[in-house]
Amino acid sequence: MAFLTGVGAKSVKNKVVLITGAARGIGAGLAERLAADGAKVALLGLEAAEQQKVADRIGPAARSWEVDVTNWDALQQATDDVVHHFGGIDIVIANAGIATTGFVRSVDRTAFEKVIEVDLLGVWRTFRVALPHVIDRKGYLLAISSFAAIAHAPGMANYCAAKAGVEAFCNSLRAEVQHLGVKVGVAHPTWIKTDLVESADRHPVFGKLRSGMPGFVGKTYPLDLALDMLQAGIKRRARTIHVPRWVGAMKLIRALIPPIIELGARTRVPAADRAALEDIAARGAREAAVTGHGGRAAIK
Repeated sequence: MAFLTGVGAKSVKNKVVLITGAARGIGAGLAERLAADGAKVALLGLEAAEQQKVADRIGPAARSWEVDVTNWDALQQATDDVVHHFGGIDIVIANAGIATTGFVRSVDRTAFEKVIEVDLLGVWRTFRVALPHVIDRKGYLLAISSFAAIAHAPGMANYCAAKAGVEAFCNSLRAEVQHLGVKVGVAHPTWIKTDLVESADRHPVFGKLRSGMPGFVGKTYPLDLALDMLQAGIKRRARTIHVPRWVGAMKLIRALIPPIIELGARTRVPAADRAALEDIAARGAREAAVTGHGGRAAIK
């Protein structure tokens, strides 16, 4: 793959990689690819049965732990078990993430807050418990943020806030640990063909809202493209990984993006707002908010 020939690429052979949210999509795909490159992979997440299937496909180089990244004690125990089983941790990929759909004035409160707890606090908790082991090996921490950290769409206030927080958190952490030999990266994928995105697209209200996003900004990209670019970035221990590369260019004009989104929202949000209230009345606030298998596992 052309993406894997980047300057500064390092082998992951015999490196121990801890990946959260590894049952599906990006987490599962990276686990399989990195294991194929010779890494040992520790899979952490809530969907135990699905995640075990990933470990079984990989073979002896993988092991699965059922753990909630918002639970300090469980996360610490799982990390200790990973170190005991594999001997240490070289790379951490904080990928666990969920999303909801809903406008701030009507979205289910528990579902809204759970996104911030998983997507932002889950990254902090994962990095915190793993950091002593990563310092020992002068390793690499990668958090999966999103294009949503840059472009803040209506109906995604919690997700955008969490992913923007992940970017800011990583920028601060990078400066804190560089003298210890630890590299910190943040990835910004746009819409990628995963369970989370496909579930959101099927939503009776917000699927229509997203389908109206113009051009490349609303395009859904294949999972393999994201895996190619993330795999290459992990090997480089990259500071930032933009999927696709145009996401990086959007950072340069991010101050202009909110007014553009607001302009487009003037004609589209009022009807969606009414439809959201009708959907909540018909299905209940919780059911109307939750998307994806991961979201259902996290928001009980």
